[in-house]
Amino acid sequence: MRIPFTKMHGIGNDYIYIDCLTFDIPSPEKLSREMSPRHFSVGADGIVLICPSNVADAKMRMFNADGSEGKMCGNAIRCVGKYLYDNRLTDKTELSIDTLSGIKHLTLYPENGRVKEVKVAMGTASFEPKDIPVLREEKMINQPIEILGQTYNLTAVSMGNPHAVCFLPEIDDLLLEKIGPKFENLPIFPERVNTEFVKIIDDKTLKMRVWERGSGETYACGTGACATVAAAVVNGVCPPDKEITVRLIGGDLKITCASDMSVTMTGEAQKVYEGVYEYEC
Repeated sequence: MRIPFTKMHGIGNDYIYIDCLTFDIPSPEKLSREMSPRHFSVGADGIVLICPSNVADAKMRMFNADGSEGKMCGNAIRCVGKYLYDNRLTDKTELSIDTLSGIKHLTLYPENGRVKEVKVAMGTASFEPKDIPVLREEKMINQPIEILGQTYNLTAVSMGNPHAVCFLPEIDDLLLEKIGPKFENLPIFPERVNTEFVKIIDDKTLKMRVWERGSGETYACGTGACATVAAAVVNGVCPPDKEITVRLIGGDLKITCASDMSVTMTGEAQKVYEGVYEYEC
């Protein structure tokens, strides 16, 4: 089976995008495991299927590098919006995209017929244990957890997928390949967890590294940046209703977390190249 694909990224969070508006992909979990390995295949953080929807302009399904299906990816959904517009599959600049964490609304900002930036209404951040989920009776806000003999304070938050945010004095020298899997597989997170390690630059600027469940350290994570700003607001680090810059390895995202915990994210989306993959399904 020959599968046309487009390699795209949102500030370095790269996925392989496949137009499934007119055909289905058998065993997408297997396909993601085949296509994602760097050096040995196309190489990406996973694959994204752009599918038809009865309730929105399109549906996004995303699969991590290990084949597990993710609920939502903020960087990926910006690229979905760009794909639909740039390929003339829509002429609208206000789009709705169906995901496993609900319908998300996008505002596209095109320049010369191509989308440059996308603003996403990411929904409402939740700190309720059942929403994340985390096995705690009370909200987990700045609570201590021991990993490999060291204590880290975590704030657990859902952006439609589970996140644990950890504020630290420095993050550059963290050995995420060593500690990341320990956070991801903490028993208190029954669905595993994405973990954000954050340095506070000032009350409007945060620096972040992320360990994503199923993918490891990535250059960026949109939902993680949103979770980080929501956690910063709850912990009194950043003010609500103000645009916060989150600096990631791949670039910057602009995040606003309102007083009611609704979150918006603005960032770039870029196409890298197109190709065809021979898939033995």
